[in-house]
Amino acid sequence: MNTIKIDGNVKMVAHRGLSGIERENTNPAFVAAGNRSYWGIETDVHKTLDGQFIIIHDETTERVTDGRVNINIEESPYDAVRDLVLPDKDGSLNRQDIRIPLLIDYIRICKKYEKIAVLELKNPFADEDIAKIVDIIKGENYLENVTFISFDFNNCAVLRKMLPEQSIQWLTYKEIDEAAINNILEHKLDIDAHYKLLSRELIEKLHAKGVTVNCWTVDDKEMAEKLIEWGVDMITSNILE
Repeated sequence: MNTIKIDGNVKMVAHRGLSGIERENTNPAFVAAGNRSYWGIETDVHKTLDGQFIIIHDETTERVTDGRVNINIEESPYDAVRDLVLPDKDGSLNRQDIRIPLLIDYIRICKKYEKIAVLELKNPFADEDIAKIVDIIKGENYLENVTFISFDFNNCAVLRKMLPEQSIQWLTYKEIDEAAINNILEHKLDIDAHYKLLSRELIEKLHAKGVTVNCWTVDDKEMAEKLIEWGVDMITSNILE
Protein backbone atom coordinates (compact mmCIF):
# COMPACT_ATOMS: atom_id res chain seq x y z
CA MET A 1 0.00 0.00 0.00
CA ASN A 2 1.19 3.53 -0.71
CA THR A 3 -0.06 7.09 -0.59
CA ILE A 4 -2.37 8.58 -3.21
CA LYS A 5 -0.67 11.44 -5.00
CA ILE A 6 -2.53 14.65 -5.79
CA ASP A 7 -1.51 17.63 -7.87
CA GLY A 8 -1.80 21.25 -6.90
CA ASN A 9 -0.28 24.08 -4.93
CA VAL A 10 -1.15 23.09 -1.37
CA LYS A 11 0.67 22.12 1.81
CA MET A 12 -0.12 18.51 2.74
CA VAL A 13 -0.24 17.45 6.39
CA ALA A 14 -0.01 13.80 7.43
CA HIS A 15 -2.87 13.16 9.86
CA ARG A 16 -1.56 11.46 13.02
CA GLY A 17 1.50 10.67 10.94
CA LEU A 18 1.00 8.58 7.84
CA SER A 19 -1.92 6.81 9.51
CA GLY A 20 -3.27 5.35 6.28
CA ILE A 21 -0.31 2.99 6.28
CA GLU A 22 1.08 2.83 9.83
CA ARG A 23 -0.62 2.73 13.24
CA GLU A 24 -1.66 6.30 13.99
CA ASN A 25 0.37 8.54 16.26
CA THR A 26 3.37 6.23 16.53
CA ASN A 27 6.99 6.75 15.62
CA PRO A 28 6.65 4.49 12.53
CA ALA A 29 3.78 6.70 11.30
CA PHE A 30 5.85 9.84 11.83
CA VAL A 31 8.92 8.37 10.12
CA ALA A 32 6.78 7.18 7.17
CA ALA A 33 5.48 10.73 6.76
CA GLY A 34 8.97 12.12 7.21
CA ASN A 35 10.22 10.05 4.30
CA ARG A 36 7.57 11.47 1.96
CA SER A 37 6.76 14.87 0.55
CA TYR A 38 4.45 16.06 3.35
CA TRP A 39 4.89 19.65 4.49
CA GLY A 40 3.74 18.81 8.02
CA ILE A 41 3.02 15.97 10.41
CA GLU A 42 -0.02 16.32 12.67
CA THR A 43 -0.42 14.66 16.05
CA ASP A 44 -2.23 14.89 19.41
CA VAL A 45 -0.83 15.41 22.89
CA HIS A 46 -2.26 14.41 26.27
CA LYS A 47 -0.84 14.71 29.78
CA THR A 48 -0.51 11.67 32.04
CA LEU A 49 -1.34 11.71 35.74
CA ASP A 50 2.34 12.15 36.61
CA GLY A 51 2.86 15.01 34.19
CA GLN A 52 4.35 13.35 31.12
CA PHE A 53 3.22 14.60 27.71
CA ILE A 54 2.45 11.69 25.43
CA ILE A 55 1.15 11.23 21.92
CA ILE A 56 -2.29 9.68 21.55
CA HIS A 57 -5.60 10.86 20.11
CA ASP A 58 -8.14 9.31 22.46
CA GLU A 59 -8.41 9.69 26.21
CA THR A 60 -7.98 5.93 26.60
CA THR A 61 -5.89 3.22 24.97
CA GLU A 62 -8.87 1.03 24.09
CA ARG A 63 -9.12 1.82 20.38
CA VAL A 64 -5.40 1.89 19.56
CA THR A 65 -4.93 -1.48 21.25
CA ASP A 66 -7.91 -2.95 19.34
CA GLY A 67 -9.73 -3.35 22.65
CA ARG A 68 -6.99 -5.34 24.35
CA VAL A 69 -6.07 -2.72 26.98
CA ASN A 70 -8.22 0.13 28.28
CA ILE A 71 -6.18 2.67 30.25
CA ASN A 72 -7.34 6.23 30.86
CA ILE A 73 -4.34 8.35 29.89
CA GLU A 74 -4.92 11.37 32.09
CA GLU A 75 -5.83 9.25 35.13
CA SER A 76 -2.78 6.99 34.88
CA PRO A 77 1.00 7.42 35.24
CA TYR A 78 3.23 7.15 32.20
CA ASP A 79 4.57 3.79 33.43
CA ALA A 80 1.12 2.31 32.82
CA VAL A 81 1.44 2.82 29.06
CA ARG A 82 5.17 3.11 28.29
CA ASP A 83 5.65 -0.61 27.65
CA LEU A 84 2.45 -1.20 25.66
CA VAL A 85 3.09 -2.71 22.23
CA LEU A 86 0.29 -1.58 19.92
CA PRO A 87 -1.07 -3.79 17.15
CA ASP A 88 0.00 -3.17 13.59
CA LYS A 89 -2.62 -2.19 11.01
CA ASP A 90 -3.30 -5.89 10.38
CA GLY A 91 -3.90 -6.55 14.08
CA SER A 92 -0.64 -8.41 14.67
CA LEU A 93 1.66 -7.70 17.62
CA ASN A 94 4.90 -8.57 15.88
CA ARG A 95 6.56 -5.14 15.90
CA GLN A 96 8.20 -3.80 19.02
CA ASP A 97 8.48 -0.30 17.54
CA ILE A 98 4.73 0.41 17.58
CA ARG A 99 4.24 2.13 20.92
CA ILE A 100 2.79 5.31 22.41
CA PRO A 101 5.50 7.98 22.02
CA LEU A 102 6.43 10.94 24.14
CA LEU A 103 5.97 14.46 22.81
CA ILE A 104 9.73 14.87 22.59
CA ASP A 105 9.99 11.78 20.34
CA TYR A 106 7.56 13.32 17.88
CA ILE A 107 9.34 16.68 17.87
CA ARG A 108 12.70 15.02 17.28
CA ILE A 109 11.34 13.06 14.31
CA CYS A 110 9.81 16.20 12.79
CA LYS A 111 13.13 17.97 13.28
CA LYS A 112 15.15 15.13 11.75
CA TYR A 113 13.01 15.08 8.61
CA GLU A 114 12.54 18.87 8.52
CA LYS A 115 8.74 18.73 8.74
CA ILE A 116 6.40 21.23 10.34
CA ALA A 117 5.02 19.82 13.58
CA VAL A 118 1.26 20.38 13.60
CA LEU A 119 0.55 19.78 17.27
CA GLU A 120 -2.98 19.45 18.62
CA LEU A 121 -3.62 20.13 22.29
CA LYS A 122 -6.43 17.60 22.73
CA ASN A 123 -8.14 18.68 25.94
CA PRO A 124 -8.28 21.95 27.85
CA PHE A 125 -4.78 22.44 29.30
CA ALA A 126 -3.79 24.48 32.33
CA ASP A 127 -1.66 27.49 31.47
CA GLU A 128 1.36 25.99 33.22
CA ASP A 129 1.06 22.79 31.20
CA ILE A 130 0.92 24.72 27.94
CA ALA A 131 4.07 26.52 29.09
CA LYS A 132 5.75 23.14 29.78
CA ILE A 133 4.84 21.90 26.28
CA VAL A 134 6.33 25.06 24.80
CA ASP A 135 9.47 24.60 26.90
CA ILE A 136 9.92 21.00 25.68
CA ILE A 137 9.78 22.20 22.09
CA LYS A 138 12.08 25.14 22.82
CA GLY A 139 14.52 22.67 24.34
CA GLU A 140 14.76 21.00 20.93
CA ASN A 141 15.18 24.40 19.20
CA TYR A 142 12.14 23.69 17.03
CA LEU A 143 9.46 26.12 18.14
CA GLU A 144 9.56 28.17 14.95
CA ASN A 145 8.62 25.01 13.03
CA VAL A 146 5.50 24.22 15.06
CA THR A 147 1.89 25.04 14.25
CA PHE A 148 -0.34 24.61 17.29
CA ILE A 149 -3.96 23.56 16.80
CA SER A 150 -6.81 23.00 19.25
CA PHE A 151 -10.60 22.73 19.42
CA ASP A 152 -10.36 24.43 22.81
CA PHE A 153 -10.34 28.14 22.09
CA ASN A 154 -8.80 28.97 25.45
CA ASN A 155 -5.77 26.82 24.60
CA CYS A 156 -5.34 28.95 21.47
CA ALA A 157 -5.81 32.20 23.38
CA VAL A 158 -3.27 31.21 26.04
CA LEU A 159 -0.75 30.20 23.35
CA ARG A 160 -1.25 33.54 21.60
CA LYS A 161 -0.46 35.43 24.80
CA MET A 162 2.67 33.34 25.33
CA LEU A 163 3.76 33.35 21.70
CA PRO A 164 2.66 36.51 19.86
CA GLU A 165 4.20 35.45 16.53
CA GLN A 166 3.46 31.71 16.62
CA SER A 167 1.40 29.84 14.01
CA ILE A 168 -1.80 28.83 15.81
CA GLN A 169 -4.94 27.39 14.22
CA TRP A 170 -8.34 27.05 15.85
CA LEU A 171 -9.86 23.65 15.05
CA THR A 172 -13.57 23.59 14.31
CA TYR A 173 -16.36 21.39 13.02
CA LYS A 174 -19.02 24.08 13.52
CA GLU A 175 -20.31 26.76 11.18
CA ILE A 176 -17.77 29.50 10.56
CA ASP A 177 -20.03 32.51 11.01
CA GLU A 178 -19.18 36.18 11.52
CA ALA A 179 -18.83 35.74 15.27
CA ALA A 180 -16.33 32.93 14.77
CA ILE A 181 -14.37 34.95 12.23
CA ASN A 182 -14.26 37.98 14.51
CA ASN A 183 -13.06 35.78 17.37
CA ILE A 184 -10.15 34.34 15.42
CA LEU A 185 -9.23 37.78 14.10
CA GLU A 186 -9.23 39.21 17.62
CA HIS A 187 -6.74 36.55 18.74
CA LYS A 188 -4.76 36.61 15.48
CA LEU A 189 -5.43 32.95 14.75
CA ASP A 190 -5.71 30.90 11.59
CA ILE A 191 -8.28 28.15 11.13
CA ASP A 192 -8.30 24.37 10.71
CA ALA A 193 -11.84 23.46 9.66
CA HIS A 194 -13.63 20.27 8.77
CA TYR A 195 -13.52 20.30 4.99
CA LYS A 196 -17.31 20.07 4.62
CA LEU A 197 -17.61 23.54 6.17
CA LEU A 198 -15.62 25.15 3.38
CA SER A 199 -16.59 26.73 0.09
CA ARG A 200 -14.73 28.83 -2.44
CA GLU A 201 -16.53 31.94 -1.15
CA LEU A 202 -15.64 31.27 2.50
CA ILE A 203 -12.00 30.55 1.72
CA GLU A 204 -11.77 33.78 -0.29
CA LYS A 205 -13.43 35.69 2.56
CA LEU A 206 -10.98 34.29 5.12
CA HIS A 207 -8.00 34.98 2.87
CA ALA A 208 -9.16 38.57 2.41
CA LYS A 209 -8.94 38.95 6.19
CA GLY A 210 -5.45 37.43 6.29
CA VAL A 211 -6.53 34.04 7.68
CA THR A 212 -4.71 30.87 6.58
CA VAL A 213 -7.08 27.94 5.96
CA ASN A 214 -6.21 24.35 6.84
CA CYS A 215 -8.82 21.58 6.60
CA TRP A 216 -9.30 18.06 7.92
CA THR A 217 -9.53 15.12 7.21
CA VAL A 218 -9.60 14.73 3.42
CA ASP A 219 -8.95 11.26 2.00
CA ASP A 220 -10.88 11.57 -1.26
CA LYS A 221 -8.68 12.65 -4.18
CA GLU A 222 -11.45 14.48 -6.08
CA MET A 223 -12.52 16.38 -2.97
CA ALA A 224 -8.93 17.39 -2.28
CA GLU A 225 -8.49 18.66 -5.82
CA LYS A 226 -11.69 20.70 -5.51
CA LEU A 227 -10.44 22.26 -2.27
CA ILE A 228 -7.14 23.08 -3.96
CA GLU A 229 -9.06 24.74 -6.81
CA TRP A 230 -10.95 26.79 -4.22
CA GLY A 231 -7.64 27.98 -2.80
CA VAL A 232 -7.27 26.14 0.53
CA ASP A 233 -3.78 26.54 1.99
CA MET A 234 -3.36 23.17 3.70
CA ILE A 235 -5.00 19.76 3.58
CA THR A 236 -4.72 17.24 6.39
CA SER A 237 -5.06 13.65 5.22
CA ASN A 238 -4.56 10.06 6.30
CA ILE A 239 -3.39 8.89 2.88
CA LEU A 240 -3.29 11.68 0.27
CA GLU A 241 0.13 13.10 -0.49
